[in-house]
Amino acid sequence: MSAPFLPFTRPSIDEATIAAVVQVLRSGWITSGPRVLEFESALAQRCGGRSVRVFNSGTAAIDIALKLADIGAGATVITTPLTWVATANSILAAGALPKFVDVDAKTRNIDVARIEAAITDQTRAIMPVDLAGLPVDRDALYAIANARGLRVIEDAAQSLGASWRGQAIGSTGDFVCVSFHANKNMTTGEGGALVLPDDVDPKLCERLRLQGVTRLPDGGMEVDVLGGKFNLTDIAAAIGLGQLASLDEFTARRRHLARRYFERIDPALGLELPLADFTNANWHMFQPLLPPRIDRGQFIAAMKGHGIGIGVHYPALHLFSLYRRLGYRDGDFPVAEDIGRRIVTLPLFPAMHDADVDRVCTALAAVLS
Repeated sequence: MSAPFLPFTRPSIDEATIAAVVQVLRSGWITSGPRVLEFESALAQRCGGRSVRVFNSGTAAIDIALKLADIGAGATVITTPLTWVATANSILAAGALPKFVDVDAKTRNIDVARIEAAITDQTRAIMPVDLAGLPVDRDALYAIANARGLRVIEDAAQSLGASWRGQAIGSTGDFVCVSFHANKNMTTGEGGALVLPDDVDPKLCERLRLQGVTRLPDGGMEVDVLGGKFNLTDIAAAIGLGQLASLDEFTARRRHLARRYFERIDPALGLELPLADFTNANWHMFQPLLPPRIDRGQFIAAMKGHGIGIGVHYPALHLFSLYRRLGYRDGDFPVAEDIGRRIVTLPLFPAMHDADVDRVCTALAAVLS
């Protein structure tokens, strides 16, 4: 009997969390309510007591952060081209323009040493991304931002559970946006959160989250800002509470599995492995680079033939048609382009067994040799 198909990720939802969702469904209050407040409180505790508000997606958290930072027409935001396209799309949706900076070949995050040269009179913010859960150098990045009077909107969609120099991601910094999408280290199905800086009114954030509405004591309401429909449901919050309680356990298991990949992948295969950080990174993904001679599409198909699912996270987004129309071209960011052409995501999720890693490594040897 053949082994079951091994996807590149799968959420781990325990029975207690399922029971909590059932309880919400039976309560009759399934949209934003007491569970959302409880979830926000738990996240705030995780983030060192900072104000946290939850949303129906990580993208919504970025959208609201840009509004709260007053980023709009005429502004540019420095970011990386090696990320999920939502990072740059949100900048465009705000009426601003993304200013891409190439990535560091080792970390695959924005090359902080190149940021200063990209700053212009129109620059209003920097939006770093913690690719695969490996944090950007916060010290170097904030030194630049503070010296130049720029806001930082951390796209920490992939890095909840990670840390920088012993401080949990979200516990420090300016705006911090996280995602609870189904493939993240903890999930609410769909969802996200925004950790707010001290100079931002959480009530304004709440109004922007839900149509600009303020409820009045007499039962009426007022609308003073243009908001949207970005609220999280109590159903999702119940999932999030269960997931948050297991986040440290999930992170420890991911680190263990990542270590096993480093131990078991044959160096002779020619894969370029990610930076081996077991202190800061949460190992959201394990992403080697294929040797240049390997066709990625054929590799993915061959691994599927061995019952192994492979992801691609991410192509260099400045080469998408939308961004080519802004003037970006092949060769603009050669490091990101090379990584984007060769990167693959191997299976990594807490429910995997050590033997699953061994099975992936055996398939890699068969396909690449």
